[in-house]
Amino acid sequence: MPLNSYFAEISEDVEKRLDILTPPADLYPPSIHQAMRYSLFAGGKRLRPVLAVTACEMFGASRETALPFGVALEMIHTYTLIHDDLPALDDDDLRRGKPASHIKFGESTAILAGDALLTLSFKLLSDTRLFPEVSAETLLKVSAMTAEAIGSTGTIGGQVVDLDMEGAEPDMAALEYIHTHKTGKLIVAAVKGGALLGGADEPAVKAITTYGRNIGLAFQVTDDILDVEGDAKLLGKNPGADQASGKLTYPALLGMDESKQFAGRLVANAIDSLSSFPDERSKHLKSLAEYIAKRTH
Repeated sequence: MPLNSYFAEISEDVEKRLDILTPPADLYPPSIHQAMRYSLFAGGKRLRPVLAVTACEMFGASRETALPFGVALEMIHTYTLIHDDLPALDDDDLRRGKPASHIKFGESTAILAGDALLTLSFKLLSDTRLFPEVSAETLLKVSAMTAEAIGSTGTIGGQVVDLDMEGAEPDMAALEYIHTHKTGKLIVAAVKGGALLGGADEPAVKAITTYGRNIGLAFQVTDDILDVEGDAKLLGKNPGADQASGKLTYPALLGMDESKQFAGRLVANAIDSLSSFPDERSKHLKSLAEYIAKRTH
């Protein structure tokens, strides 16, 4: 199956499961549930759930095995976007071409909507009924790994350093830390968690983790590039925000050409990390790696 069809098929399954597992908009108190659903269903690529499901299926498990995990990841990702857009952080008015949550619902409700999505994600991850084919031990391992990936040594840590470095002198080590933690850690968790749910052994999990680290950084390098030369209509937000706020980016430190070459090397490394797996099993993960560097939004 071509990647576009495969991607769309999983995304559709994720959408359906998100709708089922997220409280309805009219559930009391409706304001919080409307805000949660507004950001969840605002349009996103569903890349993290797709990566999780693809990694799981690679080891022969069913798609259903990883779908609840993918839904939890999308809730976590959406929480980070809601909070990133707040005036105290990136201060963005648009997200995916629509008013950001705090513009639509107010800052207080936006903060609480993000908190609620994060909390709900771990409720799902602790519900063994959603993972009938997975042992409680494996589910606990995946849950703990996900929590670590988004905590103070993961996504939140990357966000903190991103804020600390605004307007600071260029620092490649700090930039790599920001990108590998703020964005990369959750992408690594997606493929590693999917592999664990699929029954991967230790060497396979190690290879998948290497793949995740490379595509996670490639994703953010491409984001930096798109912030300079991306199309606002495709991005769903105004480009140039990073430069305006004095953020560290790869184009600012390396230049545009070298940044594109670096992203290409990361994708090549990711694909190479899967060389021990048969092509038929790994083809979709390899195609997803190439998609990440070539995407336009």
